[in-house]
Amino acid sequence: MLAQVVLFDGFDPLDVIGPYETLTAAGVRAELVTAEGPREVPAGMNLLSLKATALLDPDADIIVVPGAAALQEDETIALLSKATATLAPALTHKNTIATVCGGSLVLAMAGLIKGRNATTNHLGLHALESMGVNAIRARIVDDGNLVTAAGVSSGIDLGLYLVEREIGPQRALEVEQLFAHERRGTAWRTA
Repeated sequence: MLAQVVLFDGFDPLDVIGPYETLTAAGVRAELVTAEGPREVPAGMNLLSLKATALLDPDADIIVVPGAAALQEDETIALLSKATATLAPALTHKNTIATVCGGSLVLAMAGLIKGRNATTNHLGLHALESMGVNAIRARIVDDGNLVTAAGVSSGIDLGLYLVEREIGPQRALEVEQLFAHERRGTAWRTA
């Protein structure tokens, strides 16, 4: 199984590291990638940079899209808009796409999740709705091949949920215990 965590200029580091480390700890082959290929990618607010080691592969089993980190709302929207333009062509496949925080806004801005169920940071729920997404106020929303997580602190919970869903509850529990982390909230699922 291959999981790719997408980096773009201005990404939020916690949105990336939580699911990346959780999936890796479960034995999933995980990579940091960009739509342009290997490069050093600066996080938002000049927090740090991470090195993408591969090109985004639309055939990866799981693609995780983070949100952006910015101090001002208009700056966040600009970062997400730019990410949307570079990522949208690669995110049209039928494998599992997962998002953390504003990552669901990236997909919504690209028109990829119109009519779908998703969540984001509580501050962005109205924006999701305005783009035709059924915004659910839950920590994790599972809508088939789209799994979204709410705020920045939900990245580890997203990773654990994906491990449970794709590998099994035993492995998810092992990683949860390794991290000394207890998942919060109930995952909302489509019927």
